[in-house]
Amino acid sequence: RPRAQFAIPAPPPSRKLPHVLSRQEVERLLALTEDHRDRALLTTTYAAGLRVSEVVGLQVAHLDSERMLIRIEQGKGRTDRYALLSDRLLAELRDYWRVFRPAPWLFPTTPGRHEDHVSRRTASRIFHRAKARAGITKRGGIHSLRHAFATHAVERGENLHAVPCLLGHRHIETTTRYLHLAPHALAR
Repeated sequence: RPRAQFAIPAPPPSRKLPHVLSRQEVERLLALTEDHRDRALLTTTYAAGLRVSEVVGLQVAHLDSERMLIRIEQGKGRTDRYALLSDRLLAELRDYWRVFRPAPWLFPTTPGRHEDHVSRRTASRIFHRAKARAGITKRGGIHSLRHAFATHAVERGENLHAVPCLLGHRHIETTTRYLHLAPHALAR
């Protein structure tokens, strides 16, 4: 007789909520970055809610100051989308551009030499150095700036249908976890 086979289903993966930085922690982190490029990179990550791979791959041509949008090309899932370009972020990026004149990459490896963009690992190191300088002990990497952006948007009362579009989420269920991270939104 053939041997009987039993399919034992795997347990569902555990879902842990990320540690979210407060607005004060984000401000302290951005204020204590080492140099202008690093501050611009971290500010862009937070203010637009970008993934690290999206922020390091930005080009100057992707910034549309007339429409106040940032074009994200080939983000997660090889999809293009737009993120918001706030007035404050635009002012930060203009100050940065006046000093370094980056082209075509917004964040080149070495200021003055524009052949390649910074790596994801370098962006992560920049974040961890700024986090240590700011005295932040919460766990999490550079992606926690994206979580903070989404949580703060929900806390401000942003339209819950607009947040997934800004983050590039395909399903609203992915975005609804930020309701658990924003206690003020639950109280409404």
